[in-house]
Amino acid sequence: MDGEPKKFYHEDDFDSRHYLETFFSDKPDMDFAEDSLKFPLMNSHYIFSSGFVKGDVLIDVSFASFIHHLYPACDIFKDIIILKLNERCNMETSRWKDTRTGCFTWTHASAHATKLEGKSEQIQDKEVQLKTAISHVISCDFDNENITYPVVLPLADCVTSGLMLNAISKDEDDYMRNLDKISKLLRPGGHLILAGLLNASYVINGGERFHLFKHDESFVKNALLKLGFVIDYCAVQRRRNESKLTDYKAVMCLTACKTK
Repeated sequence: MDGEPKKFYHEDDFDSRHYLETFFSDKPDMDFAEDSLKFPLMNSHYIFSSGFVKGDVLIDVSFASFIHHLYPACDIFKDIIILKLNERCNMETSRWKDTRTGCFTWTHASAHATKLEGKSEQIQDKEVQLKTAISHVISCDFDNENITYPVVLPLADCVTSGLMLNAISKDEDDYMRNLDKISKLLRPGGHLILAGLLNASYVINGGERFHLFKHDESFVKNALLKLGFVIDYCAVQRRRNESKLTDYKAVMCLTACKTK
């Protein structure tokens, strides 16, 4: 199966809305809720409520158009900048932020986030809070050393990245280059929150097979150590569903502090 031809998220047409409907919706038959929604939110809530991740500016550079992991972050960060590599993903995210007709709804994720906070009655307030905190949704390009060229962003106090390195990295060296570019968005002493799929080689979206870079937990940790990070927290959850749409074995979320 690994030998079958695959498309690349950043090079080929990727249907962002179909991906959200398949992997992140509130439909009763959506098989991925435990791994794609609840696990990231639980860890995000723990990390941001623990108090060791602080600051003013957060930059998110994540795969596709999901934003649910940012609900706990908006309690701390009042300036959230979202980077999107795929133009369709950029448009989908902006459509949600601006509450345009037909936008993807994240109310179910907001409800889970407020439940974790013990504020289940404040779902709409949480929606408004996050949308207000997001100051920009801009395009990025990993072919550039500064991925937001020609825009120069302030160094962030926190960078979050979900699944992006899985999707765009073709091999180990490519992963290191891409991770280094993400780390350059972060100030020394700031925190990187990295979420990814372990031992995954593909995801099927809209009937098309897309590449995922296959790696394990040790590889990610060693890559971070080589770039001068100290790992503060790591959680791994074994896959909770059965589906031929993707072949990952586990999901991981970790936090690491940039020391230099």
